[in-house]
Amino acid sequence: MKFSIYQDSRIGGRANNEDRLGYRYTSDTLIMVLADGMGGHGHGDLAAEAVVRSVIAAFDQQAQPRLADPYAFLVAAMADAHAAIHAQVGMRMLVDQPRTTCVICIVQDGIAIWAHAGDSRLYVLRRGRLLTRTRDHSRVQALIDDGLLAEDEARCHPARNILTGCLGGDQTPRFDLSRKTPLMSGDVVLLCSDGVWAPLDDDQPLVALSDRDAIKAAPEMLNRVESAAGPGRDNLSLIVMVWADSSRTDSAPATPNPNDPPAAPAATSQTWSDEDIDRAIETIRARIGDKET
Repeated sequence: MKFSIYQDSRIGGRANNEDRLGYRYTSDTLIMVLADGMGGHGHGDLAAEAVVRSVIAAFDQQAQPRLADPYAFLVAAMADAHAAIHAQVGMRMLVDQPRTTCVICIVQDGIAIWAHAGDSRLYVLRRGRLLTRTRDHSRVQALIDDGLLAEDEARCHPARNILTGCLGGDQTPRFDLSRKTPLMSGDVVLLCSDGVWAPLDDDQPLVALSDRDAIKAAPEMLNRVESAAGPGRDNLSLIVMVWADSSRTDSAPATPNPNDPPAAPAATSQTWSDEDIDRAIETIRARIGDKET
């Protein structure tokens, strides 16, 4: 398993940085996680910290050196991270219910899978093109999906900051699991908070990372985003991973449309169907419900 990785988190124009991120790897498996605490509900930094610590701790315990079932790990990790936020509420006797976005990506056997809640994003980039990205759990994304709002109108819509999915809070969270995406040498996997993507007119500056040495280009791109966002800019956080393992020769076609669905599952020792993933999501929700009672 060969890859290069870069991460950075900047406070932007805010008083506090409520983003948290991290990665861990063994000889066989890599995990990346990013959480953007929702400051409007209070203690967003606490929620994001609880999520990242929970996910990394679970990985350290279970990746020996590989995860027996990466999808099952994501199911449990999201549920346990949500529960970890609630545990902090009890221990600290907080009045507010902290909330955070979250995106977790696992790479094992040259295949990337991920889970996400909220509007922190994951992009897979290949040779200067967008292969796939997550779809935001937000009010404006729902309007776009219903054909009531154009993509270029979303960035200035008054409801652009209203999320329909997160971890923490009183409600059972909404989050999604991806299909399997086989990686080719040179592919870039980018995880980022909305402070990185929201100030841009489109995704092209992010996609352009795969045209260059992405590890070196990432800080320059962050500088550009900070400048574009202006004085009131949000926290900016990202993880950039460049896959360098050339053992995989098959390829999925690059898809420039960000609204296309993720790549279809690849044939591996365990292939998850759409029904399997739907059942996993129901397991997540049931597990979270058990922890909250």
